[in-house]
Amino acid sequence: MSDSRRTDAVLLLVALVWGSSYLSAQTATSALPVLVVLFARYAVSALACLGVVAAGGRGKERGRGSGSRLWTREEVRAGLPLGVTQAAVLVVETYGVAHTTAANAGLIISLTIVLTPLLDRAGHPGGLPPAFYAAAGVCVLAVGLLMSGNGFHAPRLGDVLMLGAALVRAVHVALVGRLTTGRPIRPLQLTTLQTLIGTALFLPAAAPDLPALARADAGTWTQLLYLALFCSVFAFLAQTWAVQRTSASRASLLLGTEPIWAAAIGIALGGEHLTPLTALGATLMVTGTYWGQSVERAHRARSTPGRVLAPVTPLAPARPVLEGSAPEPP
Repeated sequence: MSDSRRTDAVLLLVALVWGSSYLSAQTATSALPVLVVLFARYAVSALACLGVVAAGGRGKERGRGSGSRLWTREEVRAGLPLGVTQAAVLVVETYGVAHTTAANAGLIISLTIVLTPLLDRAGHPGGLPPAFYAAAGVCVLAVGLLMSGNGFHAPRLGDVLMLGAALVRAVHVALVGRLTTGRPIRPLQLTTLQTLIGTALFLPAAAPDLPALARADAGTWTQLLYLALFCSVFAFLAQTWAVQRTSASRASLLLGTEPIWAAAIGIALGGEHLTPLTALGATLMVTGTYWGQSVERAHRARSTPGRVLAPVTPLAPARPVLEGSAPEPP
């Protein structure tokens, strides 16, 4: 498998995991307050990340006889603002899921694919070609059809919050690229720092309701662990790794398949039905995603002939990336 296809596969897997997260988040927030769910998600994620970092550090000490710094200056500079924006995405998104349906949440958040290219100007100084925006328009039409097929009606509070989450997520994805492209930033260390920042941000607000967390049943804890270990640790690491090897616009289009996975999981696990409109919407979403991806990739190839993206490994510092090669993360 080529590096490009491997990167695309990782981003699609992240989209699948996130597509499943809405049902898990809705289930968890029906049993616990939203801020408690977010604190637990971040705290478990932070513990998992610190464990992996510690294990990696012990391995390096055995191999070289000396350890390395937990975070470099570059990682701290990027991690602090990204930790805040990631927490902002999740708080708005989780409150939105708690006040609307899981299907609507997954559909509305996909508008990020339209918003991100408007913010991701660094990798495309001359702007993206009109065909890219046409592909994004197809995706918007697909979202409309999916909403209609699932009985979408007048916007509710949760729907408005999900629109806000889409905007904040687009800012976060573009900011990740701007702060990490071409810099020696390790995805694991960056993700660990983000989870610690989120834990610290949500602890004061969640503290009064923490006894409810101790009384949560096994089903609720299963949802919390899934949100923390798969939808946070795995997804953040994978997105960081993948976006460092592509552009924010292309990554956003691939992650835009998230509502398709959400619909598939809803049908398989939630007993939802696939109507003709939702089937057409799903087809248009996939078509628009891959059309936009091919347009953006061709545009980058023409803009930066002969430029190659330097390989980056998840647990080691990234080598400098040539200008114009358009990598970026989680």
